[in-house]
Amino acid sequence: MGRSTPTTSPSASTERFVTLPYDGRVTKRYLVRTFGCQMNEHDSERIAGLLEADGMEPATDAEHADVIVLNTCCIRENADNKLYGTLGHLKSLKDRNPDLEIMVGGCLAQKDRELIAERAPHVDVVFGTHNVGRAATLLAESRLHGQQVEIVEAGELADYEAFPSALPIRREVDHSAWVVIQIGCDNSCAFCIVPAVRGPEVSRPFEALVAEVEQLAAQGVTEVTLLGQNVNSYGRDLARDARRAGEQVALAPRFAELLRAVGAVEGIRRVRYTSPHPKDLRPETITAMAETEAVCEHLHLPLQSGSDSILAAMHRGYTAERYLERLAAARSRIADLAVTTDIIVGFPGETDEDFEATLEVAAAADYDSAYTFIYSPRPGTEAAELADRFVDHEVAVARMERLRAVVERSSLRHNQARIGRVEEVLVEGPSKKNPDVLTGRTRQNKLVHFAAAPIRRGSYALVTVTDAGLSSLRGELLEVTAPARHRTRIPVATA
Repeated sequence: MGRSTPTTSPSASTERFVTLPYDGRVTKRYLVRTFGCQMNEHDSERIAGLLEADGMEPATDAEHADVIVLNTCCIRENADNKLYGTLGHLKSLKDRNPDLEIMVGGCLAQKDRELIAERAPHVDVVFGTHNVGRAATLLAESRLHGQQVEIVEAGELADYEAFPSALPIRREVDHSAWVVIQIGCDNSCAFCIVPAVRGPEVSRPFEALVAEVEQLAAQGVTEVTLLGQNVNSYGRDLARDARRAGEQVALAPRFAELLRAVGAVEGIRRVRYTSPHPKDLRPETITAMAETEAVCEHLHLPLQSGSDSILAAMHRGYTAERYLERLAAARSRIADLAVTTDIIVGFPGETDEDFEATLEVAAAADYDSAYTFIYSPRPGTEAAELADRFVDHEVAVARMERLRAVVERSSLRHNQARIGRVEEVLVEGPSKKNPDVLTGRTRQNKLVHFAAAPIRRGSYALVTVTDAGLSSLRGELLEVTAPARHRTRIPVATA
């Protein structure tokens, strides 16, 4: 008895299947693929943890999986294309292996449940962001009834009540962990679908977050990244809900206090966070970054546009001048601060003058790097209704190239300025291109490549920077300063 599995050759345009010898296994294998942001990545870790708690083991690729989960994003149009392209490939795989089970979850599933079910009837389960915690249960329901299960609504237990501390988790990296401090968003950015698919802001209790980080540190994690759609607004809803319940409350815990508390946890050497909103970047947060040793010298501050008229149309809540003032305040307090950003080109109604303003602000901000995007309409957002003001695609592409040139100049300059410096790097493992070269990240989140004998992932080392490119540094190993201390990976349920 064998298992049909596709193989490919570099020159072949079609798949052919071979039969692998039966290995006596009865345990199902799963594969989770993620399309999206850090929040999606963390959801995928939770889904993997749930499937392992249900007795499954991870597969190395789709051809060896019994269950495939696609966890989706709907921020960019490209995510849609990737999803449906992948589903098309999986249909041929399922035609050859009818026992294969396919699940689609995440933001796009939350928004387009019926469309996914219509375009991909071979999918067994479609579930949204409110039902991540029910992934294994929904799969079992599909098996029991022999039909597709679609659900995007909150069940009897709202997902945020179990999110994420009550769910098992399988981290992809043992020395570093995501910690979700807040889900949802109360902002109304005209281009963003997140509030519609993830709901209003819900902050996790302060004490629960600190306890989770303490538990992670006890497992050997040394770096944590605090996640939220708008981390700066952490805690506002906690006080509001308490007042509505008639409780006497003091000031709500603020993000700055959380940074200090997490940074003080023994064993935690690095604290990162994403993403803050420029309108809510307060002085106390900047002070906490400057005064808390574990908090890394890296600030991701999304600009989106440098034009005040476009920022107003986006409902961003700040002007270009205010943005630059807050950025200057952060740089004045935090030594050696690296700054990255997000910028959208071609938002509906963007004129040549608007774009020139964006170029000016990008040059003044002097970014270390930027994620730049050509605007793509997301159905369900305010901006998607402005079809009569859409910018011609060729114009947007030309603008994008000009913006990239500005960002790349500052990026290269910042990287070259680090040549000759000794950097502390957190070792991430062998380079994907050259196994004889290791990669690590500095506190400023810059990637460093250096030749060395194998060093365990999660170790800290000192590296002298010898060369610099647009997106990475190269260096020479001086010494390992702190060996990795995490234990062998196991599925973990945080308390």
